[in-house]
Amino acid sequence: MQPILCRKVIYMESSKPVSKKQPLLVIILIVAALAAGYVYLSRQPAPASGGVAAKTEAPALLPRNAITLPNFADIAEQEGRAVVNISASGPPMGGTGGAPLDFFHRFNTPSPHEDMPTQDQGSGFIVSTDGVILTNAHVVEGATEVTVRLADEREFKAKIIGSDKLTDVAVLRINAKDLPAVKIGDPQQSRVGEWVVAIGSPFGFDSSVTAGIISAKSRSLPDEGYVPFIQTDAAVNPGNSGGPLFNLNGEVIGINSQIYTRSGGYQGLSFAIPIDVAMKIEKQLLEHGKVSRGRLGITIQEVDPRLASSFGLDKAEGALVSSVEKDSPAEQAGIEAGDVIRKFNGKDVRHSNDLPPLVADVAPGTAATLDVWHKGKTRSMTVTVGEMGANTARAAQPASKNKLGLSVRPLMPDERREAGITDGSGVLVERASGPAMREGIQSGDIILSVNGEKISSVEQLNALTDGKNKQLALYIARDGSRLFVAITIK
Repeated sequence: MQPILCRKVIYMESSKPVSKKQPLLVIILIVAALAAGYVYLSRQPAPASGGVAAKTEAPALLPRNAITLPNFADIAEQEGRAVVNISASGPPMGGTGGAPLDFFHRFNTPSPHEDMPTQDQGSGFIVSTDGVILTNAHVVEGATEVTVRLADEREFKAKIIGSDKLTDVAVLRINAKDLPAVKIGDPQQSRVGEWVVAIGSPFGFDSSVTAGIISAKSRSLPDEGYVPFIQTDAAVNPGNSGGPLFNLNGEVIGINSQIYTRSGGYQGLSFAIPIDVAMKIEKQLLEHGKVSRGRLGITIQEVDPRLASSFGLDKAEGALVSSVEKDSPAEQAGIEAGDVIRKFNGKDVRHSNDLPPLVADVAPGTAATLDVWHKGKTRSMTVTVGEMGANTARAAQPASKNKLGLSVRPLMPDERREAGITDGSGVLVERASGPAMREGIQSGDIILSVNGEKISSVEQLNALTDGKNKQLALYIARDGSRLFVAITIK
């Protein structure tokens, strides 16, 4: 059946009788119009030779300086081949109920039920033809198995080379060759207002393309002080995590990582990790298996106009030092509370959040120069940059799995201090599955002993749990408390 289009028709009727003079008036108007048309035509240029009328140029539909929208089809077709879908599975959430919704929301797509194994969906992109892939760390966090699906529908099991929570960057590798790889751009050359294209798998819909503009650069988000985010209004949603952000040259300038939301969905504010930051992380993880960052050992805050006035500054700029750690590189260099750091290695520090990524980017043990406003005067200083502790910057550590279903690794010195463990015992649970998971062992637990025998290494734990004893009593440390957990190996 054809649809019926309904239009409203209004019939107008005159309530006055028709005058006898009206037909004569109509004739006069018609004659006048014909005469005017004849005069207009007589003034036009004569036809070109050969009896063919000269071609007249049609008026332009748009002004000459009009800006047309770009065509994103080539980027979607060519660069979309290197964008992948990532499925990361892990143990159940164990009744934690999940994290509360934050306005700044990392947006991989999790499993809906906390008592089921987690199945997170995200995106990624190939950066080298031999199978190296970049994505977000939170996409693969806690995963026991990662599957990568290419644009041509091929699937591969991926190995997590390493991840860095501070920047939310993870590096994966698949066993494949001659793959399409993205081109890497320079986010420093991008400008606010330029068009960008996001490609990913929102809600599992592979190869979805959205576009927008760069809304701002060098954004600092809560608890994300080491990443100068690119803010865009390109629509991204759950599942876009880890996908690439392209410029109009088809070059990746960022990794889509977070959104600002009150509902959990897209609301016009998206944030991407600059690709130059991500590539530095990738290089360290591939070469060293960990990420090293520089540190000064100071606490800083923003300089507002009133503070600037009280310190005698002409502008409210710089990073104000509010405290200095004892025996830190900063203290050894003579930096004091109340100093304002205005330049680091020749680069301006206009806001306090400019300083942490600059310091972190310096290799530990390297000398750096600072311009510091100290008691009303500018002075230059040299500081030997230290190394940031493993508790704030940790690459993925190799974990060993045993018959209990536990993946464990050695404790870091800072983790040992935080847990108050002074006797050298303890291994950290990275993931729990199988018998251990059924008895309530969780990621983050520290195993101190098994059947009364102190555990001081991964190898020792594996030897005890892989033996003939089927009934084990694990003594663990969890959130400042100690408890025993009995586990039966069938």
